[in-house]
Amino acid sequence: MKRIRKFIFLNLGIAFVLMVMFCPKCFLSWEGVVELIPDFIFSFLMSSTLSFGGFMVESYFDKKMSWIKFPVKRLLLTVTTYLLYSFIASYLLTAVFTILINDAETIRKIDWVKMMDNTILPVIVALIIITIFTARSWLYEWRNAAIETEQLRSERLAGQYQSLKDQLNPHFLFNSLNVLSSLVYESADQSAAFIQQLSKIYRYVLDVQQEELVPLSREVEFAKNYLSLQKLRFDDSLTYTISISTMQGYYLPPLSLQLLLENAIKHNVISNKNPLQITIKQEGESLEVSNNFQPKQTKEIESSGIGLENIKKRYELLSDRAPQIREIEKAYIVILPLLKVEK
Repeated sequence: MKRIRKFIFLNLGIAFVLMVMFCPKCFLSWEGVVELIPDFIFSFLMSSTLSFGGFMVESYFDKKMSWIKFPVKRLLLTVTTYLLYSFIASYLLTAVFTILINDAETIRKIDWVKMMDNTILPVIVALIIITIFTARSWLYEWRNAAIETEQLRSERLAGQYQSLKDQLNPHFLFNSLNVLSSLVYESADQSAAFIQQLSKIYRYVLDVQQEELVPLSREVEFAKNYLSLQKLRFDDSLTYTISISTMQGYYLPPLSLQLLLENAIKHNVISNKNPLQITIKQEGESLEVSNNFQPKQTKEIESSGIGLENIKKRYELLSDRAPQIREIEKAYIVILPLLKVEK
């Protein structure tokens, strides 16, 4: 009902504007206004007929043909169909109106061919109307297509990121159990202490597995606990320093530090003669994780192949900044961009 009222008032307004344009002096007297009533009614009916036709043509082709897939074909068919409708409708309406306002003798003298001249103005108005309807229809479809594309993109990225996060939990557990299996044969006391410490830090892994980003402070605290866990295994053969100036407002993808620390421990020689030294320090809006580079001569047989690749892919989905990897004077350095969350 609301749309019908809006349609009526709109076409009444169009008819009024046309009357003002064609005979502004007629509104200076009551007699002039009365004389305009038939023309006003005719203008209203013509405007309503053309508007209704434009709406119907637009609705029909919206269901049959997409602007995105067939833009040229859709434009040609829409314009051709509507102009044909406008010509026929305006001619018939003009003929009916002429018959109603003239007596029988005048009707017999009507030049039906010349009456086609009366359709020129309605067809011009129809061109304006179809331009408006076409632009409106195209913009709506383009907007909806853009929204749908963005929604699909967001869902795809969310799925990719979730898949990457889903790797972390079993990855951490798998490597921790590998370490535990070697400790069991070395020291029962160390194995028990390792299990107790592991149970505490595994809680963090479970807590953050659904998060896209975690505060830097939580990630650093977890890194400390993880390194403490590793020292149960390596004792003085593993040393580390952590130097962070500002944690407030900075975030990291969860378990990024753990993956880097795990790689450093897995791929480097660690012994009393060749201790591994790990440093975590802040450099502006980046976090630098480095260790002395002393690679093992033989690769470990069991490896899940996640590590740095997982971190890189997650950064690709979260930011336009990427991790950097450097090897300088027997030092292996990974620089992680510190991210900020927009509120």
